[in-house]
Amino acid sequence: MIQYTDLCLADGRAAASVSAFKPAKGGVAEYNAIIRPLKGRTFSEQWSAVSKAVEELCAKADAVFARVFLSDPANQTPLLEGLPACAVSVVGQSPLYKAPDKVSVWLYLREDAKPELMDGGIWRSRWSGTDLTELWQGSLSRPGETSYEATSEMLSAYARLLMPYGASLERNCLRTWFFVRDVDINYAGMVKGRNEVFAAENLTASGHFIASTGIGGCCGNIRSTVMLDTYAVTGLPSEAVTYLKGASHLNPTAEYGVAFERATAIDLPDRRHVLVSGTASIDNHGEIVCPGDIHGQTMRMCENVEVLLAEAGCSASDMTHAIVYVRDTADAAYVGELIGKRYPGLPFTVVLGPVCRPGWLVEMECSAVR
Repeated sequence: MIQYTDLCLADGRAAASVSAFKPAKGGVAEYNAIIRPLKGRTFSEQWSAVSKAVEELCAKADAVFARVFLSDPANQTPLLEGLPACAVSVVGQSPLYKAPDKVSVWLYLREDAKPELMDGGIWRSRWSGTDLTELWQGSLSRPGETSYEATSEMLSAYARLLMPYGASLERNCLRTWFFVRDVDINYAGMVKGRNEVFAAENLTASGHFIASTGIGGCCGNIRSTVMLDTYAVTGLPSEAVTYLKGASHLNPTAEYGVAFERATAIDLPDRRHVLVSGTASIDNHGEIVCPGDIHGQTMRMCENVEVLLAEAGCSASDMTHAIVYVRDTADAAYVGELIGKRYPGLPFTVVLGPVCRPGWLVEMECSAVR
């Protein structure tokens, strides 16, 4: 069962909304936290508060993955100090809820994970008491290349990095995130590059793709069109992974030319993880539901997410965290209120992240555990 807690950390300068899960029969606990500053006008002041809160949480469990959301990555990335010893993603997506901030963090922690930095920037984490190994990587980019070239080269290089672990994109990669600068312009190139590499790696509509988010965002290097984060697991039998469709509410992504799974359920020895891809207000014909209506789109988005969770035998009460993306900063406060009412206690953040189709005003990704 998930427990939600709100904490005041860093001597009252930062707040953390935390979910905690520990199997009823024992086993390692895992935590997801959304951290934001409560005080500080400058970036350095806000980062000092947030990084201190991260440090305090890391004293209770091992950081496995962190995503740092920045309002001005070109200027703020060089100022980041004291990052946790794990895979870190640093993305330009302004944090907007509960107030516009310069920085916030999503932090995933687990007992006895002991991350190790390996060749190629991969962080290897263990699942204590099992033969499973996690491979995380954050903030990959190829400055100066088109979105097509960057995506193709990053995915191909990542596939090669997996080989020494006896792993591949097809068998072991379970989650990707693509952050696309000027998404209305560069998304098509990212999709083309991903489609071509996936086809070469035997990731097809007749088999399966990978749970993913493709969203507006950028890294600190202004010459980078695409940034990539990845997550893979070795040691899982194929039957432990189920690809979720939500067919009553969503259409197969291949119908409109993109290659990702709506969600993926992963059966670990003592729990089930569900990774829900970026999900918008869409119907099972691939059409936008409630065009121009932020309330209607938010409600349909949540309904779609809940259908995917139900397919995995989970409910909203099993959600560990959510990241909500809005196209218009003016919608952030309202969307945050809607999400907070629908999912009381859930750690979530609302950030500026235009969705891949201009008519989609809001999108959400989440994870769940049961």
